[in-house]
Amino acid sequence: MGVTLTSTYAGEFAGKYISAALLSAQTLDKGLITVLPNVKYKQVLQVGALGNIVANATCDYSASGTLTLSEKIIEPEEFQVNYDVCKKDLVNSWEAEQMGFSAFDNLAPSLADFIIAHTAAKVAAQVENTIWAGQTGTAGEFDGFYYKATAGGSGCVAVTGTGITATNVITELGKVVDAIPQSVYGKEDLHIYVAPNVARAYIRALGGFVATIGANGVDNKGTSWYTNGALSFDGIPVVVAQGLPASSMMAAQKSNLFFGTGLLSDHNEVRVLDMAELDGSQNVRVIMRFTGSVEMGINSDVVIYA
Repeated sequence: MGVTLTSTYAGEFAGKYISAALLSAQTLDKGLITVLPNVKYKQVLQVGALGNIVANATCDYSASGTLTLSEKIIEPEEFQVNYDVCKKDLVNSWEAEQMGFSAFDNLAPSLADFIIAHTAAKVAAQVENTIWAGQTGTAGEFDGFYYKATAGGSGCVAVTGTGITATNVITELGKVVDAIPQSVYGKEDLHIYVAPNVARAYIRALGGFVATIGANGVDNKGTSWYTNGALSFDGIPVVVAQGLPASSMMAAQKSNLFFGTGLLSDHNEVRVLDMAELDGSQNVRVIMRFTGSVEMGINSDVVIYA
Protein backbone atom coordinates (compact mmCIF):
# COMPACT_ATOMS: atom_id res chain seq x y z
CA MET A 1 0.00 0.00 0.00
CA GLY A 2 1.49 3.32 -1.05
CA VAL A 3 0.67 6.92 -0.25
CA THR A 4 -1.97 8.88 -2.16
CA LEU A 5 -1.29 12.58 -1.77
CA THR A 6 -3.76 15.43 -2.07
CA SER A 7 -1.45 18.38 -1.62
CA THR A 8 -1.17 22.08 -2.50
CA TYR A 9 2.32 22.54 -1.09
CA ALA A 10 3.42 26.17 -1.28
CA GLY A 11 5.80 26.62 1.63
CA GLU A 12 6.29 25.55 5.21
CA PHE A 13 3.37 23.58 6.64
CA ALA A 14 2.25 25.07 9.94
CA GLY A 15 -1.00 23.17 10.40
CA LYS A 16 -2.03 19.70 11.49
CA TYR A 17 -3.42 16.70 9.68
CA ILE A 18 -7.17 16.37 9.72
CA SER A 19 -8.69 12.92 9.27
CA ALA A 20 -12.25 12.05 8.34
CA ALA A 21 -14.58 11.50 11.28
CA LEU A 22 -14.33 7.90 12.41
CA LEU A 23 -16.45 5.78 14.68
CA SER A 24 -14.81 5.02 17.99
CA ALA A 25 -15.29 1.54 19.36
CA GLN A 26 -17.83 3.04 21.76
CA THR A 27 -19.34 -0.35 22.58
CA LEU A 28 -16.06 -1.13 24.33
CA ASP A 29 -15.16 2.40 25.42
CA LYS A 30 -18.50 2.91 27.17
CA GLY A 31 -18.61 -0.58 28.67
CA LEU A 32 -21.85 -1.50 26.90
CA ILE A 33 -20.92 -5.21 26.86
CA THR A 34 -18.76 -7.42 29.06
CA VAL A 35 -15.09 -7.52 28.07
CA LEU A 36 -13.05 -10.67 28.71
CA PRO A 37 -9.36 -9.73 28.42
CA ASN A 38 -6.31 -12.01 28.44
CA VAL A 39 -7.94 -14.75 26.34
CA LYS A 40 -4.91 -16.18 24.57
CA TYR A 41 -6.62 -19.02 22.70
CA LYS A 42 -10.17 -19.69 23.89
CA GLN A 43 -12.26 -19.39 27.03
CA VAL A 44 -15.19 -21.45 28.25
CA LEU A 45 -18.32 -19.60 29.39
CA GLN A 46 -20.20 -21.75 31.89
CA VAL A 47 -23.94 -21.27 31.44
CA GLY A 48 -26.15 -22.54 34.28
CA ALA A 49 -29.91 -23.06 34.21
CA LEU A 50 -32.17 -23.89 37.16
CA GLY A 51 -35.73 -25.08 36.87
CA ASN A 52 -38.37 -24.60 39.57
CA ILE A 53 -36.44 -25.50 42.74
CA VAL A 54 -38.97 -24.53 45.42
CA ALA A 55 -41.06 -27.42 46.76
CA ASN A 56 -43.29 -28.10 49.76
CA ALA A 57 -41.32 -28.88 52.91
CA THR A 58 -40.92 -32.45 54.25
CA CYS A 59 -38.97 -34.00 57.13
CA ASP A 60 -36.50 -35.59 54.72
CA TYR A 61 -34.06 -34.27 52.17
CA SER A 62 -35.69 -34.51 48.79
CA ALA A 63 -34.11 -33.03 45.69
CA SER A 64 -36.34 -30.27 44.39
CA GLY A 65 -34.53 -29.47 41.17
CA THR A 66 -31.34 -29.73 39.19
CA LEU A 67 -28.71 -27.32 37.95
CA THR A 68 -28.01 -27.84 34.26
CA LEU A 69 -24.62 -26.62 33.10
CA SER A 70 -23.71 -26.00 29.49
CA GLU A 71 -20.72 -24.40 27.82
CA LYS A 72 -20.23 -21.60 25.30
CA ILE A 73 -16.79 -21.13 23.79
CA ILE A 74 -15.36 -17.72 22.97
CA GLU A 75 -12.33 -17.98 20.71
CA PRO A 76 -10.75 -14.68 19.62
CA GLU A 77 -9.62 -14.50 16.00
CA GLU A 78 -6.31 -12.89 15.01
CA PHE A 79 -6.15 -9.77 12.85
CA GLN A 80 -3.40 -7.51 11.54
CA VAL A 81 -2.77 -4.17 9.87
CA ASN A 82 0.25 -3.86 7.54
CA TYR A 83 0.96 -1.02 5.15
CA ASP A 84 3.90 1.04 3.88
CA VAL A 85 4.55 4.75 3.63
CA CYS A 86 7.33 5.84 1.27
CA LYS A 87 9.14 8.93 2.54
CA LYS A 88 10.09 9.84 -1.03
CA ASP A 89 6.40 10.46 -1.80
CA LEU A 90 6.38 13.17 0.86
CA VAL A 91 9.39 15.20 -0.29
CA ASN A 92 7.23 17.53 -2.38
CA SER A 93 4.43 17.64 0.14
CA TRP A 94 3.75 19.84 3.14
CA GLU A 95 6.04 17.64 5.23
CA ALA A 96 9.24 18.43 3.29
CA GLU A 97 10.85 20.79 5.83
CA GLN A 98 10.06 18.54 8.79
CA MET A 99 11.85 15.61 7.14
CA GLY A 100 15.18 17.40 7.11
CA PHE A 101 17.37 18.38 4.17
CA SER A 102 19.56 15.27 4.06
CA ALA A 103 19.09 12.68 1.33
CA PHE A 104 18.38 10.29 4.22
CA ASP A 105 14.92 11.53 5.10
CA ASN A 106 13.40 11.19 8.55
CA LEU A 107 9.70 10.57 9.04
CA ALA A 108 8.15 13.89 10.05
CA PRO A 109 7.00 13.79 13.70
CA SER A 110 3.58 15.23 12.91
CA LEU A 111 3.04 12.58 10.24
CA ALA A 112 4.13 9.79 12.59
CA ASP A 113 1.66 11.04 15.21
CA PHE A 114 -1.07 11.19 12.59
CA ILE A 115 -0.37 7.67 11.33
CA ILE A 116 -0.52 6.24 14.86
CA ALA A 117 -3.72 8.03 15.84
CA HIS A 118 -5.49 7.54 12.53
CA THR A 119 -4.62 3.84 12.27
CA ALA A 120 -5.83 3.14 15.81
CA ALA A 121 -9.06 5.06 15.14
CA LYS A 122 -9.62 3.23 11.86
CA VAL A 123 -9.24 -0.13 13.61
CA ALA A 124 -11.59 1.00 16.39
CA ALA A 125 -14.25 1.81 13.77
CA GLN A 126 -13.81 -1.59 12.14
CA VAL A 127 -14.03 -3.37 15.50
CA GLU A 128 -17.20 -1.45 16.40
CA ASN A 129 -18.90 -2.53 13.18
CA THR A 130 -17.69 -6.11 13.49
CA ILE A 131 -18.87 -6.52 17.10
CA TRP A 132 -22.44 -6.13 15.88
CA ALA A 133 -22.67 -7.03 12.19
CA GLY A 134 -19.41 -8.80 11.32
CA GLN A 135 -19.15 -12.15 9.55
CA THR A 136 -16.15 -14.46 9.73
CA GLY A 137 -16.40 -15.06 5.97
CA THR A 138 -15.41 -11.42 5.38
CA ALA A 139 -11.70 -10.65 5.71
CA GLY A 140 -10.90 -8.71 8.87
CA GLU A 141 -14.15 -9.64 10.66
CA PHE A 142 -15.50 -12.13 13.17
CA ASP A 143 -19.14 -13.16 13.59
CA GLY A 144 -20.97 -10.29 15.33
CA PHE A 145 -23.97 -10.34 17.64
CA TYR A 146 -26.45 -9.52 14.87
CA TYR A 147 -25.20 -12.35 12.66
CA LYS A 148 -25.23 -14.83 15.56
CA ALA A 149 -28.69 -13.75 16.76
CA THR A 150 -30.32 -13.92 13.31
CA ALA A 151 -28.75 -17.25 12.35
CA GLY A 152 -31.16 -20.14 12.06
CA GLY A 153 -31.58 -22.00 15.33
CA SER A 154 -29.90 -19.26 17.38
CA GLY A 155 -32.54 -19.58 20.11
CA CYS A 156 -32.88 -15.81 20.46
CA VAL A 157 -36.33 -14.20 20.75
CA ALA A 158 -37.04 -12.90 17.24
CA VAL A 159 -39.22 -9.88 16.47
CA THR A 160 -40.05 -9.23 12.82
CA GLY A 161 -38.89 -5.74 11.94
CA THR A 162 -39.73 -3.06 9.42
CA GLY A 163 -38.13 0.15 8.20
CA ILE A 164 -37.94 2.50 11.18
CA THR A 165 -39.22 6.06 10.93
CA ALA A 166 -40.15 8.76 13.41
CA THR A 167 -43.77 7.75 12.90
CA ASN A 168 -43.43 4.09 13.88
CA VAL A 169 -40.35 3.98 16.11
CA ILE A 170 -42.25 4.12 19.40
CA THR A 171 -44.54 1.28 18.34
CA GLU A 172 -41.58 -0.83 17.17
CA LEU A 173 -39.59 -0.20 20.35
CA GLY A 174 -42.67 -1.34 22.24
CA LYS A 175 -42.60 -4.64 20.35
CA VAL A 176 -39.01 -5.20 21.49
CA VAL A 177 -39.86 -4.47 25.13
CA ASP A 178 -42.93 -6.70 24.99
CA ALA A 179 -40.74 -9.58 23.74
CA ILE A 180 -38.20 -9.36 26.58
CA PRO A 181 -38.42 -12.54 28.70
CA GLN A 182 -40.03 -12.02 32.09
CA SER A 183 -36.88 -13.28 33.85
CA VAL A 184 -34.81 -10.57 32.15
CA TYR A 185 -37.23 -7.62 32.25
CA GLY A 186 -36.30 -5.22 35.05
CA LYS A 187 -32.68 -6.36 35.35
CA GLU A 188 -30.33 -3.50 36.17
CA ASP A 189 -27.98 -4.08 33.24
CA LEU A 190 -30.71 -4.58 30.61
CA HIS A 191 -30.23 -2.37 27.54
CA ILE A 192 -31.89 -1.84 24.19
CA TYR A 193 -29.15 -1.60 21.57
CA VAL A 194 -30.32 0.26 18.46
CA ALA A 195 -28.94 1.13 15.04
CA PRO A 196 -28.09 4.82 14.51
CA ASN A 197 -31.14 5.46 12.32
CA VAL A 198 -33.41 4.06 15.05
CA ALA A 199 -31.93 6.46 17.61
CA ARG A 200 -32.36 9.39 15.22
CA ALA A 201 -35.99 8.45 14.57
CA TYR A 202 -36.69 8.11 18.30
CA ILE A 203 -35.13 11.49 19.09
CA ARG A 204 -37.18 13.09 16.32
CA ALA A 205 -40.36 11.40 17.49
CA LEU A 206 -39.84 12.76 21.00
CA GLY A 207 -39.35 16.19 19.46
CA GLY A 208 -43.03 16.31 18.49
CA PHE A 209 -43.15 14.48 15.17
CA VAL A 210 -45.77 11.97 16.30
CA ALA A 211 -49.27 12.70 17.57
CA THR A 212 -48.87 10.77 20.82
CA ILE A 213 -46.06 13.07 21.96
CA GLY A 214 -47.70 16.37 21.10
CA ALA A 215 -46.67 18.98 18.58
CA ASN A 216 -44.14 20.61 20.91
CA GLY A 217 -42.40 17.41 21.95
CA VAL A 218 -40.74 16.61 25.29
CA ASP A 219 -40.95 19.49 27.77
CA ASN A 220 -42.45 21.60 24.96
CA LYS A 221 -38.94 22.05 23.55
CA GLY A 222 -39.54 20.61 20.09
CA THR A 223 -36.42 19.25 18.43
CA SER A 224 -34.28 21.21 20.90
CA TRP A 225 -35.15 18.80 23.72
CA TYR A 226 -32.24 16.48 22.99
CA THR A 227 -28.72 17.61 23.92
CA ASN A 228 -26.83 14.37 23.30
CA GLY A 229 -27.75 12.90 26.66
CA ALA A 230 -28.97 9.47 27.68
CA LEU A 231 -32.02 7.88 26.06
CA SER A 232 -34.48 5.41 27.57
CA PHE A 233 -37.72 3.68 26.63
CA ASP A 234 -40.15 2.39 29.24
CA GLY A 235 -37.38 2.87 31.79
CA ILE A 236 -34.85 0.76 29.85
CA PRO A 237 -31.66 2.49 28.66
CA VAL A 238 -31.47 2.88 24.88
CA VAL A 239 -27.91 2.95 23.53
CA VAL A 240 -26.61 3.36 19.99
CA ALA A 241 -24.72 0.39 18.57
CA GLN A 242 -22.95 1.97 15.60
CA GLY A 243 -22.35 -1.39 13.95
CA LEU A 244 -25.97 -2.60 13.93
CA PRO A 245 -27.57 -2.68 10.46
CA ALA A 246 -30.19 -0.04 9.73
CA SER A 247 -33.58 -0.47 11.45
CA SER A 248 -32.37 -3.27 13.72
CA MET A 249 -32.39 -3.55 17.51
CA MET A 250 -31.33 -5.94 20.25
CA ALA A 251 -32.43 -6.14 23.87
CA ALA A 252 -30.04 -7.92 26.21
CA GLN A 253 -28.21 -7.67 29.49
CA LYS A 254 -24.70 -6.31 29.34
CA SER A 255 -23.64 -9.31 31.43
CA ASN A 256 -24.93 -11.65 28.71
CA LEU A 257 -22.91 -10.15 25.83
CA PHE A 258 -19.18 -10.90 25.79
CA PHE A 259 -16.19 -9.58 23.86
CA GLY A 260 -13.07 -11.71 24.17
CA THR A 261 -9.58 -10.51 23.32
CA GLY A 262 -5.94 -11.03 24.23
CA LEU A 263 -4.47 -7.76 25.47
CA LEU A 264 -6.74 -4.73 25.41
CA SER A 265 -3.67 -2.58 24.77
CA ASP A 266 -3.23 -4.32 21.41
CA HIS A 267 -6.25 -2.38 20.14
CA ASN A 268 -4.48 0.96 20.51
CA GLU A 269 -0.84 -0.01 19.94
CA VAL A 270 0.43 0.93 16.48
CA ARG A 271 4.07 0.30 15.58
CA VAL A 272 5.77 2.54 13.04
CA LEU A 273 9.04 1.04 11.77
CA ASP A 274 11.48 3.16 9.74
CA MET A 275 13.17 0.64 7.42
CA ALA A 276 16.12 2.90 6.48
CA GLU A 277 18.49 1.37 9.03
CA LEU A 278 17.35 -2.18 8.25
CA ASP A 279 17.35 -2.37 4.44
CA GLY A 280 18.34 1.12 3.32
CA SER A 281 14.93 1.81 1.81
CA GLN A 282 12.80 4.92 2.09
CA ASN A 283 9.88 2.90 3.42
CA VAL A 284 8.14 3.19 6.77
CA ARG A 285 6.06 0.20 7.81
CA VAL A 286 2.92 0.49 9.94
CA ILE A 287 2.04 -2.64 11.92
CA MET A 288 -0.80 -3.54 14.24
CA ARG A 289 -1.94 -6.93 15.57
CA PHE A 290 -4.89 -7.76 17.79
CA THR A 291 -7.51 -10.43 18.51
CA GLY A 292 -11.24 -10.32 19.05
CA SER A 293 -14.50 -12.27 19.08
CA VAL A 294 -17.98 -12.03 20.62
CA GLU A 295 -20.42 -14.48 22.13
CA MET A 296 -23.78 -14.49 23.88
CA GLY A 297 -24.17 -16.35 27.15
CA ILE A 298 -27.85 -17.38 27.19
CA ASN A 299 -29.32 -16.87 23.73
CA SER A 300 -32.93 -17.23 24.87
CA ASP A 301 -32.50 -14.10 27.01
CA VAL A 302 -31.70 -11.97 23.93
CA VAL A 303 -34.33 -10.23 21.79
CA ILE A 304 -33.40 -9.51 18.18
CA TYR A 305 -35.45 -7.12 16.03
CA ALA A 306 -34.45 -7.62 12.40
